[in-house]
Amino acid sequence: MPSIYDTYEPVIGLEVHVQLSTKSKAYCGDATSYGASPNSQVSPISLGHPGTLPMFNKDVVNYAVKLGIACDCDIRERNQFARKNYFYADLPKGYQITQDTTPICTGGFIRIKTAKGTDKNINLTRIHMEEDSGKSIHDIDPFNTLVDLNRAGIPLLEMVSEPEIKDGEEAYSYLSEIRKLVRYLDISDGNMEEGSLRCDLNISVRKKGVEKFGTKVEVKNMNSFRNVQKAIDYEVIRQIDMIESGESIQQQTRTYDAAKNKTIGLRIKEDAHDYRYFPEPDLVPVVIPKSYVNDVRTQMPLLPYELFKKYTQELKLSEYDAFVLTDNKEFALFFEQMIMHTTNYKAATNMMIGPIKSWMNEQSVDIALFPVSPAQLATVIALVDEGQISTTTANQKLFPALLIEPNANPKLLCERNGWLQQGDADQLSQWVDQALGAYPDKIKEYQEGKKGLIGLFMGEVMKYSQGSADPKKASALLREKLDA
Repeated sequence: MPSIYDTYEPVIGLEVHVQLSTKSKAYCGDATSYGASPNSQVSPISLGHPGTLPMFNKDVVNYAVKLGIACDCDIRERNQFARKNYFYADLPKGYQITQDTTPICTGGFIRIKTAKGTDKNINLTRIHMEEDSGKSIHDIDPFNTLVDLNRAGIPLLEMVSEPEIKDGEEAYSYLSEIRKLVRYLDISDGNMEEGSLRCDLNISVRKKGVEKFGTKVEVKNMNSFRNVQKAIDYEVIRQIDMIESGESIQQQTRTYDAAKNKTIGLRIKEDAHDYRYFPEPDLVPVVIPKSYVNDVRTQMPLLPYELFKKYTQELKLSEYDAFVLTDNKEFALFFEQMIMHTTNYKAATNMMIGPIKSWMNEQSVDIALFPVSPAQLATVIALVDEGQISTTTANQKLFPALLIEPNANPKLLCERNGWLQQGDADQLSQWVDQALGAYPDKIKEYQEGKKGLIGLFMGEVMKYSQGSADPKKASALLREKLDA
């Protein structure tokens, strides 16, 4: 019997704040490095001193245009800034410089994979430029709130989605794709734990088939993808339970308590008119000609969805392989360099997601510290393809040896250690005869139908040859002699 929850559908939109990796703040020259001593990266401008004037950081426009192109947005030519007025301790000016009626990007979408593995586009309403506020710290002093203004004025791009996300799992996928995208574009490190990617949730529910939206609740200050998913799942159930109990949903701002896995009310949600937006008088509009957008477009790197399409359609890799390869930009670029030296794309993929990824996990480092070059690894693949070494020898012997001697010639390493496969017919026949001679009683069992014993004989061949026998030729010769 269907649950009462199945008669409702969630309506979810996300507001994602991407902290840009510029070297200076949005409207002044303050440094932006993470982890600096509190209030050490400030100036009269970011502190909001009277008489100071903002100076626009042109890199912010460049980054915004990159993101807009990547999301297939329309890029606005004439961009005006606005003041968003509100009072809070970590906003010294009493207003935030943002964009109101003229966002730099409109439309566009983010591609995600649903839980069923199907493609879905989450449409965007807008992307606009703004500055960050400072950071209020509540858990150091038991009696006072501390304020660090290092973050005040750091440039942000706010991405506002259409209310098309259906559950916490889709929200998780949406955020993952945004993080991947900003990292590929080199406009943000996307580290949610450092505040470089922050997310506010707008959640409502309505009966299925009803067009009118329910009352929206905002959940702010989410600090992890998993908590975003949990907060959505909790809030949807909470709202349905309230409606079914005859209660009304308040338009309010809430926060998520991860320890209790519940959302908690903070305040009644402000409407746009509460912020008293008006044009920023101290900044002239920024004009972005189409020629500038075209120049940025020509300099765009390969994007994850473009690589995914290339790997699945051109290289004929599985969707799983393509997903793993493109999850990290540096990892994908390493693979791109490897396939410049080999056309065995599946073998290159297996090496990337097998021994290379295992080494990265064991060392807790990224691909940038991997010591062996892509060209060296392509040579290893060639040795296997040519039948000079087996895949087992490549993974268990040659690969570890190259980690110790990254610049060594792979073939010379094999020759020095006796790892090259022996295909000489006389020598191979001798090893096969030794293997058969070690188990004369098993020969009869094999001939009576226990064909699985071929593995026992192959093990003996490899033991006598010290792993240098060509497995395919040895297996064929064994079967020939056993079936004679």
